[in-house]
Amino acid sequence: MSQTPKEILYIGTYSEKESEGLYVLDFNRSELSARTIQTVQDKKSPTFLALHPNEKFLYAAYREGKDKNDPAGTIVAYAIDKKTGKLSEINQVSSVGASPCHISVDPSGQVVFVSHYQGGNLSTFKILESGGISEAVSFVQHEGSSVHPNQTKPHMHAMIPSPDGHWVYASDLGIDQILKYKVNPKKGSVGKKPEIFSTKAGAGPRHFILHPDLPYAYSLEELSSTVAVYQVNSSNGDLRFLDRVDMLSPEIQSDYNAAADIHLSVDGKWLYASNRGQDNLAIYQVDQDNGLLSLQGHVSSGGQHPRNFKVDEKGQLLLVANMESDNVVFFRLNNQTGMPEATGKTIAIPRAVFIEQLFLD
Repeated sequence: MSQTPKEILYIGTYSEKESEGLYVLDFNRSELSARTIQTVQDKKSPTFLALHPNEKFLYAAYREGKDKNDPAGTIVAYAIDKKTGKLSEINQVSSVGASPCHISVDPSGQVVFVSHYQGGNLSTFKILESGGISEAVSFVQHEGSSVHPNQTKPHMHAMIPSPDGHWVYASDLGIDQILKYKVNPKKGSVGKKPEIFSTKAGAGPRHFILHPDLPYAYSLEELSSTVAVYQVNSSNGDLRFLDRVDMLSPEIQSDYNAAADIHLSVDGKWLYASNRGQDNLAIYQVDQDNGLLSLQGHVSSGGQHPRNFKVDEKGQLLLVANMESDNVVFFRLNNQTGMPEATGKTIAIPRAVFIEQLFLD
Protein backbone atom coordinates (compact mmCIF):
# COMPACT_ATOMS: atom_id res chain seq x y z
CA MET A 1 0.00 0.00 0.00
CA SER A 2 1.23 3.48 -0.81
CA GLN A 3 1.93 5.68 2.18
CA THR A 4 -0.09 8.86 2.63
CA PRO A 5 2.20 11.78 1.81
CA LYS A 6 3.17 14.09 4.65
CA GLU A 7 1.64 17.55 4.35
CA ILE A 8 3.32 20.78 5.40
CA LEU A 9 1.85 24.27 5.71
CA TYR A 10 4.08 27.34 5.67
CA ILE A 11 2.43 30.38 7.26
CA GLY A 12 3.73 33.91 6.76
CA THR A 13 2.88 36.58 9.34
CA TYR A 14 3.42 40.13 10.45
CA SER A 15 5.85 40.18 13.39
CA GLU A 16 3.31 41.57 15.84
CA LYS A 17 1.16 40.25 18.73
CA GLU A 18 3.67 37.54 19.75
CA SER A 19 4.06 36.18 16.23
CA GLU A 20 7.13 33.98 15.88
CA GLY A 21 7.69 34.83 12.21
CA LEU A 22 7.49 32.08 9.61
CA TYR A 23 5.58 29.01 10.87
CA VAL A 24 6.18 25.46 9.61
CA LEU A 25 3.19 23.23 10.40
CA ASP A 26 2.67 19.48 10.13
CA PHE A 27 -0.88 19.23 8.74
CA ASN A 28 -3.24 16.35 9.56
CA ARG A 29 -5.79 16.25 6.73
CA SER A 30 -8.14 13.70 8.29
CA GLU A 31 -8.50 15.74 11.50
CA LEU A 32 -8.05 19.19 9.92
CA SER A 33 -5.48 20.04 12.55
CA ALA A 34 -1.87 21.19 12.50
CA ARG A 35 1.05 21.32 14.90
CA THR A 36 3.96 23.72 14.75
CA ILE A 37 7.24 21.90 14.09
CA GLN A 38 9.42 24.98 13.47
CA THR A 39 9.34 28.77 13.61
CA VAL A 40 11.83 30.97 11.77
CA GLN A 41 12.63 34.55 12.76
CA ASP A 42 15.48 35.59 10.47
CA LYS A 43 13.92 39.03 9.97
CA LYS A 44 10.65 40.72 10.87
CA SER A 45 7.38 40.16 8.99
CA PRO A 46 7.72 37.34 6.43
CA THR A 47 4.49 38.34 4.74
CA PHE A 48 4.77 36.45 1.45
CA LEU A 49 6.32 33.12 0.44
CA ALA A 50 6.98 31.23 -2.80
CA LEU A 51 7.93 27.62 -3.48
CA HIS A 52 10.46 26.70 -6.14
CA PRO A 53 8.90 24.50 -8.87
CA ASN A 54 11.13 21.60 -7.77
CA GLU A 55 9.74 22.01 -4.22
CA LYS A 56 13.24 21.83 -2.74
CA PHE A 57 13.44 25.53 -1.90
CA LEU A 58 11.26 28.22 -0.35
CA TYR A 59 11.69 31.98 -0.75
CA ALA A 60 10.43 34.49 1.80
CA ALA A 61 9.91 38.24 1.47
CA TYR A 62 10.60 39.98 4.78
CA ARG A 63 9.62 43.60 5.43
CA GLU A 64 12.72 44.21 7.58
CA GLY A 65 15.95 45.29 5.89
CA LYS A 66 19.01 43.07 5.56
CA ASP A 67 21.13 45.57 7.48
CA LYS A 68 20.18 47.83 10.38
CA ASN A 69 19.92 50.98 8.28
CA ASP A 70 18.58 49.33 5.11
CA PRO A 71 15.18 50.88 4.21
CA ALA A 72 14.49 47.97 1.83
CA GLY A 73 13.28 44.49 2.73
CA THR A 74 15.11 41.17 2.74
CA ILE A 75 14.68 38.10 0.55
CA VAL A 76 15.73 34.83 2.20
CA ALA A 77 16.22 31.52 0.37
CA TYR A 78 15.62 28.31 2.32
CA ALA A 79 16.36 24.66 1.63
CA ILE A 80 13.48 22.34 2.51
CA ASP A 81 14.23 19.11 4.37
CA LYS A 82 12.57 16.49 2.16
CA LYS A 83 11.59 14.30 5.14
CA THR A 84 10.34 16.88 7.63
CA GLY A 85 9.59 20.02 5.62
CA LYS A 86 11.74 22.09 7.99
CA LEU A 87 13.71 25.03 6.63
CA SER A 88 17.39 25.89 6.69
CA GLU A 89 18.71 29.18 5.35
CA ILE A 90 20.78 29.18 2.18
CA ASN A 91 21.34 32.92 1.88
CA GLN A 92 19.69 36.31 2.11
CA VAL A 93 19.92 39.48 0.04
CA SER A 94 18.42 42.96 0.09
CA SER A 95 15.12 43.21 -1.81
CA VAL A 96 16.35 46.70 -2.90
CA GLY A 97 12.85 48.22 -2.71
CA ALA A 98 10.84 49.32 0.34
CA SER A 99 8.14 47.10 1.82
CA PRO A 100 8.20 43.89 -0.28
CA CYS A 101 4.64 42.54 -0.38
CA HIS A 102 4.75 39.72 -2.97
CA ILE A 103 7.25 37.14 -4.22
CA SER A 104 6.97 34.61 -7.04
CA VAL A 105 9.18 32.22 -9.05
CA ASP A 106 9.19 31.73 -12.81
CA PRO A 107 8.06 28.29 -14.08
CA SER A 108 11.59 27.26 -15.11
CA GLY A 109 12.84 27.89 -11.58
CA GLN A 110 15.48 30.41 -12.62
CA VAL A 111 14.08 33.79 -11.52
CA VAL A 112 12.60 35.27 -8.34
CA PHE A 113 10.25 38.26 -8.81
CA VAL A 114 9.62 40.71 -5.96
CA SER A 115 7.05 43.54 -5.71
CA HIS A 116 7.39 46.51 -3.34
CA TYR A 117 4.28 48.36 -2.17
CA GLN A 118 5.80 51.43 -0.52
CA GLY A 119 8.63 51.75 -3.00
CA GLY A 120 6.37 51.35 -6.03
CA ASN A 121 9.02 49.26 -7.74
CA LEU A 122 10.01 45.71 -8.61
CA SER A 123 13.19 43.67 -8.52
CA THR A 124 14.31 40.32 -9.93
CA PHE A 125 16.92 37.82 -8.78
CA LYS A 126 18.72 34.93 -10.44
CA ILE A 127 18.32 31.57 -8.70
CA LEU A 128 21.68 29.88 -8.15
CA GLU A 129 22.44 26.15 -8.42
CA SER A 130 22.38 25.93 -4.63
CA GLY A 131 18.82 27.25 -4.58
CA GLY A 132 20.09 30.52 -3.16
CA ILE A 133 19.57 33.82 -4.94
CA SER A 134 21.86 36.43 -6.45
CA GLU A 135 21.86 40.10 -5.64
CA ALA A 136 19.17 41.95 -7.61
CA VAL A 137 19.61 41.65 -11.39
CA SER A 138 16.76 44.00 -12.38
CA PHE A 139 15.28 46.95 -10.55
CA VAL A 140 12.44 48.95 -12.12
CA GLN A 141 10.90 52.06 -10.59
CA HIS A 142 7.33 52.87 -11.64
CA GLU A 143 6.07 56.44 -11.95
CA GLY A 144 2.67 58.05 -11.83
CA SER A 145 -0.53 58.28 -9.78
CA SER A 146 -4.29 57.94 -10.14
CA VAL A 147 -7.57 59.25 -8.77
CA HIS A 148 -8.03 57.46 -5.42
CA PRO A 149 -6.54 58.90 -2.17
CA ASN A 150 -4.40 55.71 -1.94
CA GLN A 151 -2.99 56.34 -5.41
CA THR A 152 -0.75 59.37 -4.92
CA LYS A 153 2.22 57.29 -6.10
CA PRO A 154 2.98 53.81 -7.52
CA HIS A 155 2.25 50.78 -5.33
CA MET A 156 3.52 47.59 -6.94
CA HIS A 157 1.62 44.61 -5.58
CA ALA A 158 2.24 41.38 -7.51
CA MET A 159 4.27 39.81 -10.31
CA ILE A 160 2.70 36.73 -11.91
CA PRO A 161 4.66 34.86 -14.62
CA SER A 162 2.99 33.37 -17.67
CA PRO A 163 2.92 29.53 -17.78
CA ASP A 164 5.61 29.47 -20.50
CA GLY A 165 7.79 31.87 -18.51
CA HIS A 166 8.15 34.34 -21.39
CA TRP A 167 6.33 37.16 -19.60
CA VAL A 168 5.55 38.40 -16.12
CA TYR A 169 2.46 40.50 -15.33
CA ALA A 170 3.09 43.27 -12.80
CA SER A 171 0.03 44.73 -11.05
CA ASP A 172 0.56 48.29 -9.81
CA LEU A 173 -2.27 49.43 -7.54
CA GLY A 174 -1.07 53.03 -7.38
CA ILE A 175 -1.12 53.81 -11.09
CA ASP A 176 -3.98 51.54 -12.25
CA GLN A 177 -1.81 49.53 -14.59
CA ILE A 178 -0.94 45.93 -15.36
CA LEU A 179 2.49 45.89 -17.00
CA LYS A 180 3.72 42.93 -19.06
CA TYR A 181 7.50 42.51 -18.86
CA LYS A 182 9.63 40.27 -21.07
CA VAL A 183 11.57 37.75 -18.94
CA ASN A 184 15.16 36.59 -19.56
CA PRO A 185 15.39 33.43 -17.43
CA LYS A 186 19.10 32.85 -18.09
CA LYS A 187 20.01 36.30 -16.81
CA GLY A 188 17.27 36.44 -14.19
CA SER A 189 16.12 39.79 -15.54
CA VAL A 190 13.14 41.56 -17.08
CA GLY A 191 13.08 43.97 -20.03
CA LYS A 192 12.97 47.73 -19.57
CA LYS A 193 10.05 48.48 -21.91
CA PRO A 194 6.86 46.76 -20.73
CA GLU A 195 3.54 46.61 -22.53
CA ILE A 196 1.09 48.62 -20.41
CA PHE A 197 -2.57 47.71 -19.91
CA SER A 198 -4.49 50.45 -18.10
CA THR A 199 -7.36 49.53 -15.81
CA LYS A 200 -10.38 51.61 -14.81
CA ALA A 201 -9.28 54.74 -12.91
CA GLY A 202 -9.44 54.12 -9.17
CA ALA A 203 -9.72 50.33 -9.49
CA GLY A 204 -6.33 49.52 -7.92
CA PRO A 205 -5.15 46.20 -9.43
CA ARG A 206 -3.67 44.15 -6.58
CA HIS A 207 -3.43 40.47 -7.53
CA PHE A 208 -3.61 38.63 -10.83
CA ILE A 209 -4.22 35.04 -11.84
CA LEU A 210 -4.08 33.16 -15.14
CA HIS A 211 -6.49 30.34 -15.94
CA PRO A 212 -4.61 27.02 -16.09
CA ASP A 213 -6.34 25.77 -19.27
CA LEU A 214 -8.16 28.67 -20.94
CA PRO A 215 -6.80 31.91 -22.49
CA TYR A 216 -8.19 34.14 -19.74
CA ALA A 217 -6.82 36.07 -16.78
CA TYR A 218 -8.41 37.72 -13.74
CA SER A 219 -7.30 40.85 -11.94
CA LEU A 220 -8.43 41.52 -8.38
CA GLU A 221 -8.96 45.25 -7.94
CA GLU A 222 -8.52 46.29 -4.32
CA LEU A 223 -9.91 49.82 -4.28
CA SER A 224 -13.10 49.22 -6.29
CA SER A 225 -13.71 45.71 -4.86
CA THR A 226 -14.06 44.24 -8.33
CA VAL A 227 -12.58 41.46 -10.50
CA ALA A 228 -11.64 42.33 -14.07
CA VAL A 229 -11.69 39.62 -16.74
CA TYR A 230 -9.14 39.63 -19.58
CA GLN A 231 -8.59 37.53 -22.67
CA VAL A 232 -4.94 36.54 -23.09
CA ASN A 233 -3.39 36.55 -26.57
CA SER A 234 -1.72 33.14 -26.83
CA SER A 235 0.98 34.40 -29.22
CA ASN A 236 2.24 37.48 -27.40
CA GLY A 237 0.62 37.44 -23.94
CA ASP A 238 -1.27 40.72 -24.46
CA LEU A 239 -4.43 41.36 -22.45
CA ARG A 240 -7.84 42.39 -23.80
CA PHE A 241 -10.43 43.60 -21.30
CA LEU A 242 -13.71 41.65 -21.35
CA ASP A 243 -15.70 42.38 -18.20
CA ARG A 244 -15.66 43.60 -14.60
CA VAL A 245 -17.72 42.07 -11.77
CA ASP A 246 -18.54 43.32 -8.27
CA MET A 247 -17.19 41.49 -5.21
CA LEU A 248 -19.40 42.98 -2.51
CA SER A 249 -22.40 41.34 -0.90
CA PRO A 250 -25.52 43.56 -0.91
CA GLU A 251 -26.58 41.89 2.34
CA ILE A 252 -23.67 43.35 4.34
CA GLN A 253 -23.32 47.04 5.14
CA SER A 254 -19.68 48.04 5.56
CA ASP A 255 -18.08 51.48 5.57
CA TYR A 256 -14.76 49.98 4.51
CA ASN A 257 -13.76 47.21 2.14
CA ALA A 258 -10.51 46.31 0.45
CA ALA A 259 -10.31 43.34 -1.90
CA ALA A 260 -7.34 41.15 -1.02
CA ASP A 261 -6.67 37.83 -2.75
CA ILE A 262 -7.82 35.75 -5.72
CA HIS A 263 -7.51 32.06 -6.69
CA LEU A 264 -9.06 29.53 -9.06
CA SER A 265 -10.21 26.04 -8.17
CA VAL A 266 -7.94 23.20 -9.28
CA ASP A 267 -10.30 22.29 -12.14
CA GLY A 268 -10.61 25.95 -13.23
CA LYS A 269 -14.41 25.97 -12.88
CA TRP A 270 -14.65 28.32 -9.90
CA LEU A 271 -12.98 31.55 -8.87
CA TYR A 272 -12.62 32.83 -5.29
CA ALA A 273 -11.81 36.35 -4.10
CA SER A 274 -11.52 37.71 -0.55
CA ASN A 275 -12.92 40.91 0.95
CA ARG A 276 -11.39 42.69 3.96
CA GLY A 277 -14.13 44.73 5.58
CA GLN A 278 -17.05 42.53 4.68
CA ASP A 279 -14.71 39.68 5.76
CA ASN A 280 -15.97 37.14 3.27
CA LEU A 281 -15.17 35.26 0.10
CA ALA A 282 -16.96 35.93 -3.17
CA ILE A 283 -17.46 32.77 -5.25
CA TYR A 284 -17.89 32.84 -9.04
CA GLN A 285 -18.52 30.21 -11.68
CA VAL A 286 -16.12 30.46 -14.64
CA ASP A 287 -17.78 30.05 -18.04
CA GLN A 288 -15.58 27.49 -19.79
CA ASP A 289 -16.41 28.90 -23.22
CA ASN A 290 -15.79 32.62 -22.76
CA GLY A 291 -14.04 32.95 -19.37
CA LEU A 292 -16.72 35.24 -17.94
CA LEU A 293 -17.73 35.10 -14.28
CA SER A 294 -21.14 34.64 -12.65
CA LEU A 295 -21.51 35.21 -8.92
CA GLN A 296 -22.58 32.15 -6.93
CA GLY A 297 -22.63 33.76 -3.51
CA HIS A 298 -20.58 34.83 -0.49
CA VAL A 299 -19.21 32.90 2.49
CA SER A 300 -17.89 34.40 5.73
CA SER A 301 -14.11 34.05 6.06
CA GLY A 302 -14.51 32.79 9.62
CA GLY A 303 -12.52 35.71 11.01
CA GLN A 304 -11.47 39.30 10.44
CA HIS A 305 -9.37 40.70 7.58
CA PRO A 306 -8.88 37.69 5.23
CA ARG A 307 -5.69 38.95 3.61
CA ASN A 308 -4.72 35.70 1.86
CA PHE A 309 -6.14 32.24 1.30
CA LYS A 310 -5.03 28.96 -0.24
CA VAL A 311 -6.97 26.59 -2.48
CA ASP A 312 -5.83 23.10 -1.57
CA GLU A 313 -3.87 21.41 -4.36
CA LYS A 314 -6.05 18.30 -3.97
CA GLY A 315 -9.13 20.40 -4.65
CA GLN A 316 -10.73 19.41 -1.34
CA LEU A 317 -10.08 22.31 1.00
CA LEU A 318 -9.80 26.08 1.14
CA LEU A 319 -7.69 27.67 3.91
CA VAL A 320 -8.13 31.33 4.89
CA ALA A 321 -5.58 33.45 6.80
CA ASN A 322 -7.51 36.03 8.86
CA MET A 323 -4.96 38.60 10.01
CA GLU A 324 -6.98 40.56 12.58
CA SER A 325 -8.44 37.48 14.28
CA ASP A 326 -5.09 35.63 14.28
CA ASN A 327 -6.35 32.40 12.79
CA VAL A 328 -6.30 30.07 9.79
CA VAL A 329 -9.74 28.68 9.01
CA PHE A 330 -10.45 25.43 7.13
CA PHE A 331 -13.30 25.04 4.64
CA ARG A 332 -14.30 22.02 2.57
CA LEU A 333 -14.95 22.66 -1.11
CA ASN A 334 -18.14 21.42 -2.72
CA ASN A 335 -17.00 20.39 -6.19
CA GLN A 336 -20.58 20.51 -7.52
CA THR A 337 -21.40 24.06 -6.43
CA GLY A 338 -17.91 25.46 -5.91
CA MET A 339 -18.96 26.77 -2.50
CA PRO A 340 -16.64 26.57 0.53
CA GLU A 341 -18.37 24.87 3.45
CA ALA A 342 -17.46 25.68 7.06
CA THR A 343 -15.84 22.87 9.05
CA GLY A 344 -15.51 24.63 12.41
CA LYS A 345 -11.80 23.84 12.34
CA THR A 346 -9.25 26.60 12.89
CA ILE A 347 -5.66 27.00 14.05
CA ALA A 348 -4.34 29.99 15.98
CA ILE A 349 -1.50 31.90 14.30
CA PRO A 350 -0.81 35.51 15.37
CA ARG A 351 -1.14 37.97 12.44
CA ALA A 352 -1.40 35.21 9.81
CA VAL A 353 -1.29 36.66 6.29
CA PHE A 354 -0.02 33.97 3.90
CA ILE A 355 -0.39 30.20 3.38
CA GLU A 356 1.75 27.85 1.27
CA GLN A 357 1.29 24.09 1.00
CA LEU A 358 3.77 21.28 0.37
CA PHE A 359 3.34 17.50 0.00
CA LEU A 360 6.31 15.34 1.02
CA ASP A 361 6.76 11.79 -0.27
